[in-house]
Amino acid sequence: MNNKTLAESTEKESKGRTKPDWLKVRLPSSPAYAKVKKLITDNDLHTVCESAACPNRGECWSHSTATFMILGNICTRSCGFCNVITGKPTELDLDEPRRVADAIAKLDLEYAVITSVNRDELKDGGAAVWAETIRQTRLACPKTKIEVLIPDFVGNWDALNIVLDAKPDVLNHNIETVPRLYLRVRPQGKFVRSLELLKIAKDKGFVTKSGIMLGLGETKDEVIDTMKAWRKSGVDLVTLGQYMQPTLNHLPVDRFVTPEEFDEFKEIGLELGFKNVFSGPLVRSSYHAFEQAAEVI
Repeated sequence: MNNKTLAESTEKESKGRTKPDWLKVRLPSSPAYAKVKKLITDNDLHTVCESAACPNRGECWSHSTATFMILGNICTRSCGFCNVITGKPTELDLDEPRRVADAIAKLDLEYAVITSVNRDELKDGGAAVWAETIRQTRLACPKTKIEVLIPDFVGNWDALNIVLDAKPDVLNHNIETVPRLYLRVRPQGKFVRSLELLKIAKDKGFVTKSGIMLGLGETKDEVIDTMKAWRKSGVDLVTLGQYMQPTLNHLPVDRFVTPEEFDEFKEIGLELGFKNVFSGPLVRSSYHAFEQAAEVI
């Protein structure tokens, strides 16, 4: 993989355009990168880094960190932007929480980010496995801070409370896009439902976090209105990044947002009162998550 650009097969984006230079990332082959890859393979684990084709995988793995994805790697939803496999999930792997905790311990992480696919076919949406993963990680790594990037549990707030009762340090749930684009981008999600989830967590005293992708056809005013809606729900931390089409079967990129525009959104967010705003073309939900949360946990 030396000197190969990530997502090389989709270098030519929609409308015949090539990605701008600020979005071109190369995969390193450092010893740390190889160690993380082997650990994930040996423990039969999944990461959103691989499943979602994250452009920052090389950087993060080279710094001995990864975002673990639980509840398998098959999602029950069919979002137009996401590279995770859609289909009928297999049975639950009840040993997965222990293996995730073991991998976090072996990497000696100060800060661990855990996410999952949607498991809408389960009565609790996988909340029990979520809680057990947090508990196992606490047992194996008592000093490790834990950020969870959770689904909406189809509005099942009893399931949400199962996760919250396990006491993660940061509760992250992504809005993903502006309300007008939900039907096309996130058809099985609901903007208002996601805001309610974030407010419930905030009202219970949790540090909350959310993010959206830019470049899907949203306007500047819509982004600002979304940030204002986050503030009303008490969101503390925000991430804004560029959407990049993972394959030709996914939604096309409407436009490439410039680094200067991302900087402007960061300033607007800070003026609105967020504790921290990470805004940039390559920013993703878990990108430098420890750094972003350091001031609030």
